[in-house]
Amino acid sequence: MEQSGALVLMVEDEPQMRRFLRATLTSHGYRALEAATGEEAIAQATQWNPDLVLLDLGLPDLDGLEVTRRLREWSTVPILVISARGQEGDKIAALDGGADDYLTKPFGAGELLARMRVALRHAQRSPEAEPVSRFGDVVVDFGKRQVLRGGQAVHLTPLEYKLLILLLKNAGKVLTHRQLLREVWGPNASSQTHYLRVYMAQLRQKLEADSARPRWLTTEPGVGYRLRAPEP
Repeated sequence: MEQSGALVLMVEDEPQMRRFLRATLTSHGYRALEAATGEEAIAQATQWNPDLVLLDLGLPDLDGLEVTRRLREWSTVPILVISARGQEGDKIAALDGGADDYLTKPFGAGELLARMRVALRHAQRSPEAEPVSRFGDVVVDFGKRQVLRGGQAVHLTPLEYKLLILLLKNAGKVLTHRQLLREVWGPNASSQTHYLRVYMAQLRQKLEADSARPRWLTTEPGVGYRLRAPEP
C-alpha cells in the first residue's frame, strides 16, 4: 500500500539504526527517505523537500551541526537530532544551530514518534502549512519557495528568504534584533545589528512599493522589526 503520511528524511550512517528507523516510520504510515552522509542528506532534502528530518550528528563526512546550518540557509523543515552525544553542551549547540528538538540514543520507538508528532504539529502552525501567504501585492508560495510581487517573480537570497519567512511566521508581532539575528544568522551574531539593517533594506527594496516609507516591513525603533499582519 502506498504510504500517504509525512515524508521523513532519515540521516543516519549506522545500518542497524537505519533499519530500526525505517521499520518504525513505515509501520506508522510515514514515508521514508534515507541518507548515510551529510552531503547525501542535503541533496535529498533539496530534491524531495521532506516534512521532517531525523539527523544523527556523527556522520562520516560532515558533522550534523554543519548539515543543520546548511539546511537552515534555505529551509525551515523541522529537524529532530538523534544522537549518542548526550551532553548539555551538545544539545545546546544543536538547538542554537537550528535544530527543533534533540533525542539521545538509545531511545524507544514510542518516544521518537511522540517527538516527531510534536515537531510536525509545530510546523503545521507556520505559514508553510498553507499553499501561499499574502501581504499587499506580495505572494509567497511555500511549496515552490517562490516570492511574487505584482505577479512577477522576485529573487531573494537564502538569508533574505529565511528572514522573510521568520517575519511571516510571526506576522503582527514585534521580533527583537536579538531574536532575528539568532534565528537567521545563528547564536554568535546576536549583537551584529548591521546585518539586519542591510537585509531589511534589501527586502524593502524588493517587496515594498516605497522602501523609504514601508507599509509592511516596519521598524520598531530600538527594539526590532515587524511584518504587519494583513487585515482579515
